[in-house]
Amino acid sequence: MTMRKIDEELAWAAFEARDRDWDGRAIVAVVTTGIYCKPSCPARRPKRENVRFFATAADARATGFRACRRCKPDEVGRDREAIVRAVHLIQSAEAPPRLAELAQAVGYAPHHFQRLFTRALGVSPAAYARARRAGRAKAALSAGGPVTDAIYDAGYAAPSRFYEDSKARMGMTPSAWRDGGRGETIRYVEAETPVGPMLVAATARGICSMNFDEDEAALRRRFPNATLLPDDGTIAPWVAAALREVERPTGHDLPLDVRGTAFQERVWAELRKIPLGETRSYADIAAAIGQPGATRAVGTANGANPVAVLVPCHRVIRGDGSLGGYAGGLARKEKLLAAEGVTLRDPALPFVER
Repeated sequence: MTMRKIDEELAWAAFEARDRDWDGRAIVAVVTTGIYCKPSCPARRPKRENVRFFATAADARATGFRACRRCKPDEVGRDREAIVRAVHLIQSAEAPPRLAELAQAVGYAPHHFQRLFTRALGVSPAAYARARRAGRAKAALSAGGPVTDAIYDAGYAAPSRFYEDSKARMGMTPSAWRDGGRGETIRYVEAETPVGPMLVAATARGICSMNFDEDEAALRRRFPNATLLPDDGTIAPWVAAALREVERPTGHDLPLDVRGTAFQERVWAELRKIPLGETRSYADIAAAIGQPGATRAVGTANGANPVAVLVPCHRVIRGDGSLGGYAGGLARKEKLLAAEGVTLRDPALPFVER
């Protein structure tokens, strides 16, 4: 049997960051100890040359490694089976099952299972159930039947609940995002801002890309399978409001249509909580999402942010008060912070930890 291959560069970065999102996706084996672990294992990290990666614990055992007694990697398989079983129960239920019912069915305590499920899928069991129910309603509506029948057949207790769910949906599906925007129509505007040229693009549901120094060709590389159209005024109000945030930031409630990994989305959600005119360190963000060892991974997620300014990754700086990195360039980051009234410390002065 051929072992599934692992992207070792990504797996090593996840192992260094103790990224729990990678638990179940890879097994880390240490040749000097003969032990295999989960990527999130709290033990001290070995040298890179002493590490091997496997797709499953069974693959590691077949090569002669034994399970770590500290992180218990074999339990990941049980966790995964429980999540698969819960997903099946949600999909086959007429109405969204309660957390307690799901947890009891798969043999876990409710709060522990909530954490497992959310970590694996990026959403809670309740949010997953709502999305499935909305998907059933959308499919039924597409078939052309009566609207009310479609809503009730999908499992909604009342039409009002369907409309509430529809309003709250994020937009582009994860599969469409990963597949280069396949099936989506994206309109775009290229504009000048006080800190340089910027391209703003949006689907019918929200802004999906906003980056400095990009043009239509760059957008096409980002969404190669979408239909790209210069804006005809459809997204003009969103674009105007977005550009105002670059020049005179006041805070915004613009709709966003973005997707990333579960880890990236947790980071981006935390960035949006940073108040206007304030900054946070990479370590602050890592601690806020419950993964204090993932500082480097937070920096990577920052760099992958598809909507500059609106998801304010420019408000994240190093712990010593210096700028750190920025995809749009440090001079631009400094100007964006200055527009919010942020005064950076003088790098010539010694840093005092407070």
